[in-house]
Amino acid sequence: MKKIVLTLVAAFAAISMDAQVYVGGSIGFTSVKNGDSQTEFKFVPEIGYNFNDQWAAGIKVGYQDGYADMDYDFQQYKGTKILTINPYARYTFLKSNMVSLFIDGGLEYSKIDGNDDAELGIGLTPGLALNLSDKLSFVTHVGFIGYKSYGDVNKFGLDLDGNNLTFGLYYNF
Repeated sequence: MKKIVLTLVAAFAAISMDAQVYVGGSIGFTSVKNGDSQTEFKFVPEIGYNFNDQWAAGIKVGYQDGYADMDYDFQQYKGTKILTINPYARYTFLKSNMVSLFIDGGLEYSKIDGNDDAELGIGLTPGLALNLSDKLSFVTHVGFIGYKSYGDVNKFGLDLDGNNLTFGLYYNF
């Protein structure tokens, strides 16, 4: 699965390497200790292509690794590895020299290592890009409106809290 995703990303990059391409992503690290200890690391690279000033398409391929030293129902949770693939279409509805407001509409597939179930989702994520220079942009996404399914759990709704906030950097070719 990882080889297929990396091959698709490399092919997309080779075909579209011109002034319309952006690469970037985000990383995250969390450590919590309050009796129990939890550590989580996320790495989410991204590549996209700007068709014009309003429309873009891209893909995020994320990896998350977590460790928690806790007991849940007499089973100790030791680690979770998650692979996420998120293709999207982006519509920029407000653009100035410094700031762009956009919304990403996409699909999400997340697979937890060692588990038969996968999380599937479809929805919209609003975002803001701050152009630091012609080549570098600071990008943030906040919230999610849509549908997600994991095993027997299905959820639909609007989630605009701080737990759904990401920050990243893009380099524009």
